[in-house]
Amino acid sequence: MKIEYSKGAQATPELIQLHRRASETSGGRKMKVMLVFPPDWYPSEPYLSLPTLTAVLRAAGHCVVQKDVNLEMYDWFFSGDFLRRVLKKVPQQLDRLRKLSKKRELEAWETDLQLALCDCTRDRITELTQKAESAKRIVKGQEFYEADKLEWAINVFREVTSTISLAYAPARICMPPMETDLSYKVFVASEVLDAVQDTQVNVYRDVFEHLLKPAIEAEQPDVIGISIVLQQQLFSTMTFCALIKEQFPKIHVTIGGNTVTRLRDVLPEKPNLFALFDSAVIYEGETAFLQLVEAVGAGRDLAGIPNLIYRDAVGIHTSPLTYAEDMSSLPPPDFEGLPLEKYFVPDRILPYLATRGCYWGRCEFCDHGEGYTAGYRTKKIDQIIDEIRHLKNIYRTRYFHFTDESYPPALFRKLTRKLAETNLDLVWTTHMRFEKSLLEAEVWKDAAASGCKYLHFGFESGNERVLKLMDKATTTEVIHRSLALSANVGIWNHVMGFFGFPGETREDALDSIRFLEENRELVHSIGFGTFDLSKHTPVAKNPEKFGVTPYVNPAWDLALDYYYTVREGLSVEEAERVFEEFERNHYSGWDLRVFIREYNFLYVARYGTNKLPMLQFRPPEVGAGEMSTVASKVC
Repeated sequence: MKIEYSKGAQATPELIQLHRRASETSGGRKMKVMLVFPPDWYPSEPYLSLPTLTAVLRAAGHCVVQKDVNLEMYDWFFSGDFLRRVLKKVPQQLDRLRKLSKKRELEAWETDLQLALCDCTRDRITELTQKAESAKRIVKGQEFYEADKLEWAINVFREVTSTISLAYAPARICMPPMETDLSYKVFVASEVLDAVQDTQVNVYRDVFEHLLKPAIEAEQPDVIGISIVLQQQLFSTMTFCALIKEQFPKIHVTIGGNTVTRLRDVLPEKPNLFALFDSAVIYEGETAFLQLVEAVGAGRDLAGIPNLIYRDAVGIHTSPLTYAEDMSSLPPPDFEGLPLEKYFVPDRILPYLATRGCYWGRCEFCDHGEGYTAGYRTKKIDQIIDEIRHLKNIYRTRYFHFTDESYPPALFRKLTRKLAETNLDLVWTTHMRFEKSLLEAEVWKDAAASGCKYLHFGFESGNERVLKLMDKATTTEVIHRSLALSANVGIWNHVMGFFGFPGETREDALDSIRFLEENRELVHSIGFGTFDLSKHTPVAKNPEKFGVTPYVNPAWDLALDYYYTVREGLSVEEAERVFEEFERNHYSGWDLRVFIREYNFLYVARYGTNKLPMLQFRPPEVGAGEMSTVASKVC
């Protein structure tokens, strides 16, 4: 099913220019804008939304302060200053539990918490501080490339966050960050609001006071924009919004990003939640946010700005206009002001986006198209090369992550050839579909010569019938040949898939497992899970076509995924069982000591090979017969 992009009347470029001229003639002043990237995300590279908006705002003459609070938070967490704060919270937690025990019998986890808190002594915090500082030094320096030391550092981060969790229990602060849980439901607006006010579990209140509030006081911005990528970031974002509006009421606060776009139909109906901020930018943000900043500066009404939901004295309004960016007119991302030296990597990695939308745009399980009001667009190859060269030179790095949803075959051919011809000396990674138009050996020789080292492939399934159900338009033969061609030139293949697409049977799922086993020498790492019924996917929009019955709980008002039953094939629970068995029994060579994609990319780039036994927990013996064992063990 082709993505439908019509989500409102498209504003013309002429109208956009008219608004710019109106802003200039109405005496709008140059503004100071603070852009914030909130927790929780892994702090291994900048997220592209801030540098992209920064470039557009600075080109228009506005002053921009970029604040990666997520990065600064983790740098702070793994420091003596924060861990001493944790130590001070220990008596408060014990006192809270003591008072609670007088009202009722403590639950088992609360008793365990008491015991763990008693072990959280000054000596223990001193030991953890020393380990945390050493771990940060390792991941930011050349010791990173010693696998034993890197694994130790990652385990220290987990150990430290487990200790931090004791002070904020029942919240769990985790590494990797995406597992952090404040003990509230992020898909229920009332619980998000409760979490904002919960001084016991909400670590982001402390993050605001220590990191964001001092920056706001020093910079005095007119507008603050916060970019939300994952729904989990609603906790930190809404906490920051609430405290900004409480302590700095004159600042215009806006939110934007992928999650905000997906919640665009819900946010106007949540006045209590919307009261925490002034506006929300949906879809693509460059033009909309620039017009918002200039309208605020000129004191103009926000009506007529595309891609905007805003609040005024009358109520909450959604603009009927949308706008899709002309890629050729956008400047390259501007990272100036971000503390690039603080990211948790020894060699800085920069993200770069050459396209908008997905050139294929037909996968039935994907909701990527919800972020756009127009189809696939790309910058010209010469512009791409010039911008990459500019970024490489100004920020002194060879390492790039091309964050395009799926790199288009024609552009992949042009880019790899051009990079090789211009000898830019890059090392890069990106995301790909398996395409029959990329089955020539010369294509992959160019890719290797251009510096391509690591590819994330959308595998999804190894069963032909299921691939057709998904409208993937590929075959297992194309997948096999792509894996062989890329592996043979030294490119690391990471394949991503899932079990439980509606209509997939147990035997279909076993086909996927068999395919991976048979190609284990070509598949270097895997990322698997189960199918999620996201509300904006073609499956959710056409449930009858796929034999799906979604269960929409009205109390879960911010839900972006639904529980469902199927007419035929694996149920949600059966798919989970297949996945769990696959996790327990798969080929041991796929079990890596390092789970962070940027870290694996840097290792492959450093050691120049697609086989790195040092990253494996148990490097398989050469010739060891593990073939076709997993499928027989899956129940």
